[in-house]
Amino acid sequence: MLNMSFTSEDINNLKDLSKYHPHPAIRQRALIVLLKCFDTAHNLIEKIADVSENTVRKYLMLFQQGGIKALEILNFRKGKSKLESFTDIIVRYFTDTPPHTMAQACAELEKLTGAQITKKALRQYAKMLGLKYRKTGTIPAKADTTVQEEFLNNELQPRLDEAKQGKRTVFFVDAAHFVLGAFLGFLWSFTRVFVRSPSGRQRFNVLGALNAITKELITVTNNAYITSIQVCELLDKISKSVTGPITIILDNARYQRCHLVMNHAKELGIELLFLPSYSPNLNLIERLWKMIKKECLNSRYYENFALFSSTIKNFMETMNQTHQAQLNSLLTLNFQLYAEKQYKSSSIKNTDALQTIKTDKNRDILNINHFSAKKQLNHIINDSTVVNASTIVP
Repeated sequence: MLNMSFTSEDINNLKDLSKYHPHPAIRQRALIVLLKCFDTAHNLIEKIADVSENTVRKYLMLFQQGGIKALEILNFRKGKSKLESFTDIIVRYFTDTPPHTMAQACAELEKLTGAQITKKALRQYAKMLGLKYRKTGTIPAKADTTVQEEFLNNELQPRLDEAKQGKRTVFFVDAAHFVLGAFLGFLWSFTRVFVRSPSGRQRFNVLGALNAITKELITVTNNAYITSIQVCELLDKISKSVTGPITIILDNARYQRCHLVMNHAKELGIELLFLPSYSPNLNLIERLWKMIKKECLNSRYYENFALFSSTIKNFMETMNQTHQAQLNSLLTLNFQLYAEKQYKSSSIKNTDALQTIKTDKNRDILNINHFSAKKQLNHIINDSTVVNASTIVP
């Protein structure tokens, strides 16, 4: 019989541990020691906790030697993966040449390591390393990161600071062209869902001005083209909607950066602040266009163009009442700037295959040629398998 003494603090801590700790093994240990606090016989503790005599003694000695902290330490034995000996090679492979599929990864790693690897084993080990199946993104190929950063800090941010203080109104302007067609998205479903694709190429054009602070949208729409005439019409609407200094942030589209628009803005007392070339990441309204596609178009079928355009128009008119919280979360005044190294990794020359040059067995050094930037930035799954489905969106 172990002679043990407990303080009132020990008892309270053991009670909390036995009730609230997330791991069942820790709760069981705390219960065993707690029963000992109240002089419960060992054979009775064994029955209550449903453990052996050796287990009871082991946990009591654990507490006696290290206290509460010792009870919270888990030292479960874990099976060692055979892939651990190739960790450096696997990490380097997934870093430099991320594959489309696990089947491709298994085939190429087999050439690099000389070991047969199953898809299940590699998938489990990849998840353990922190890998995920991620959607790729795009980077404007010709953007100048230095110019973007200087523009954000020296031109855009000071005006946004004035807008927050109510000294200026800032609008982000851009045009979106919504083509009547099938916009595919993701759905929770038991089978693959097919969306009807309408015929024709009718498009609903929206020239919008998004208020950087209130998130209100002023629009000019048509079914033909966006020209400098529509831009001037939008400037008139903006001028009538607010008072005080006005700044408009817009890109370098020809119908926006022309004498007609610039002279009309000057007459209205509106400042036009043009973004650096290839800088959609600095135009807040680009995020709104994506939201409209998600909310109105993805995985939806519209029987005719009138219904298609009216749905988009209605959403833009009511979004400040129905989606204000989502707008505030999405349209924050934080802008992504791409690091220079992201562009450097995109400038790698095209190669047709992954090549290994030499492997130094003593140092385990592996030299791998990079895939092309095009493959790295555009991992679009073109060979996806068709899932049987009978559901079609009406």
